[in-house]
Amino acid sequence: MPAPLQVFVQFFVLGLTSFGGPVAHLGYFHERFVQRERWITAAAYADLVGLCQLLPGPSSSQVGMGLGLIRAGWLGGLAAWAGFTLPSAVLMVLAASLLSAHPRLIDGGWVHGLMVAAVAVVAQAVLGLQRKLAPDRQRASLLVAAAVLVLLVPRVWAQLLTLLLGGLVGWCALTPPELEPSAPERLVVPLRRSVAVILLGFAVLLFVALPWLSAEARPLLVQQLSGFLRTGALVFGGGHVVLPLLEQALVPNGWIDLQQFLAGYGAAQAVPGPMFSFAAFLGFDLQPGLQGIAGSVMALFALFFPSFLLVGGLLPFWSDLGRLTPMRRALLGINASVVGILLAALFQPVWQTGIRGGAEFSLALVAFVLLVCWRQPAWRVVLFCAVVGGLTLA
Repeated sequence: MPAPLQVFVQFFVLGLTSFGGPVAHLGYFHERFVQRERWITAAAYADLVGLCQLLPGPSSSQVGMGLGLIRAGWLGGLAAWAGFTLPSAVLMVLAASLLSAHPRLIDGGWVHGLMVAAVAVVAQAVLGLQRKLAPDRQRASLLVAAAVLVLLVPRVWAQLLTLLLGGLVGWCALTPPELEPSAPERLVVPLRRSVAVILLGFAVLLFVALPWLSAEARPLLVQQLSGFLRTGALVFGGGHVVLPLLEQALVPNGWIDLQQFLAGYGAAQAVPGPMFSFAAFLGFDLQPGLQGIAGSVMALFALFFPSFLLVGGLLPFWSDLGRLTPMRRALLGINASVVGILLAALFQPVWQTGIRGGAEFSLALVAFVLLVCWRQPAWRVVLFCAVVGGLTLA
């Protein structure tokens, strides 16, 4: 079997079965590709995960791209992304087509149950990320400051400013843990550094062009795709952090209703694979603009495109770059700010839309306890909330 096809098959199987979010995905990858298939050493895998935690974008999908790239070159990287994303993307397109064909379903209690589930899932994500990324007083304070800034200035540029300020504070005031001594050449990447520099050049060009692409003078499709590109380029932390950036990019412009947006986000909790497959749901029926399967594919690719450039551009340099103390300092502040942005999103729009009274709050409490205390998988809790919502919240 050709190496790229082998990569696709392995990741397609994981895309069908990988419930649990980015952290669980990294565990699945380690078990399969480090322990079972021995595609990569444990030390090299740790280096790869370290790079993808630093980059904006979906960290677990980026690790998958890196594994595929290391195994089979660029075709392997594309095959890993396609295999891991395809199952969840197909499910999200089916969900979007169902709501598009039967718009009255959006008013059903089961949809509101999905919104309530989103409250519990995002709250769990905030709690887990705070424990991991902002456990001390300095970073917890930075977290709260980031949330306050984003809530008081509800603009996309405020979120970018929050990340930049967090990185500056981290660089100036935070101290990263000591690195363990290790061999610098343990991560071997079959990609010339000259090619990597070209990819980084395209990444810089994309960042510079984003404001121009987003301008109202641009065609509608370009504006919409630039929203996905901007999110993929700026969403540090991946996973649930994609919610506030996509909401700011799409909902205020009237391209999608907030209720439908949150219903799709709730449905995304119940499928395996990457959270970023939510883009397939959004691209299916933006009004006006992206439509159908073609719209889903374009939105999905736009959201992931910055990750391809950044992973391919930085992976060959990572053994040296990732050990620089200033970068590691800045990352501490960026990560704390990411949690603050997600905390702000928990209040607006997730809480304000999902919780209308005591019944919704009670269901959210039960869902939160199931997630945090009973360790139930998110997809099971989401289905539970949908069923209860359909029976009691109609």
